[in-house]
Amino acid sequence: MVYRNPWMTVREDEIRRPDGSPGIYGVVEKPDFALVLPRWRDGFWLVEQFRYPIGRRAWEFPQGSWGSGASGDQLALARQELAEETGLRAGTMTHLGHLYEAYGYSTQAFDVYLATDLAEGEPDREIGEQDMIHRAVTDAEITEMIRSGQIVDAPSLAALTLYRLGS
Repeated sequence: MVYRNPWMTVREDEIRRPDGSPGIYGVVEKPDFALVLPRWRDGFWLVEQFRYPIGRRAWEFPQGSWGSGASGDQLALARQELAEETGLRAGTMTHLGHLYEAYGYSTQAFDVYLATDLAEGEPDREIGEQDMIHRAVTDAEITEMIRSGQIVDAPSLAALTLYRLGS
């Protein structure tokens, strides 16, 4: 292990390549997360927030992992993240798939859920989500947001692809 904080661990592994030569491989270990596609009649609900590593705001689907010391199943996590970030409650949650965020360097995976039969409520955001906003967008708006670079979150785009493949 070369670095650790409450959200991640970075380790450096000594490896042996197929040709027998030695090497190293850096691995980021992060907890798995849940991502929710909240579907309404004409599109989806999205959230927008500032993402420090890229220094800008961007739109994405509600998503998150269990906080430090918390745990539970992925469906419960998906419901929690949806309610926390948007105030929405889903009557139906359908699991669409299990993906990896960046398996070339990270162990982190995520489960994608389709949320339907939505009821609106008040968000209950974490302190780091104070600047978050949410809104419903149409399918046509989402396509334009992707084209214009407003949606650049790879897990959100992968989740949307899963949804579109199944519909």
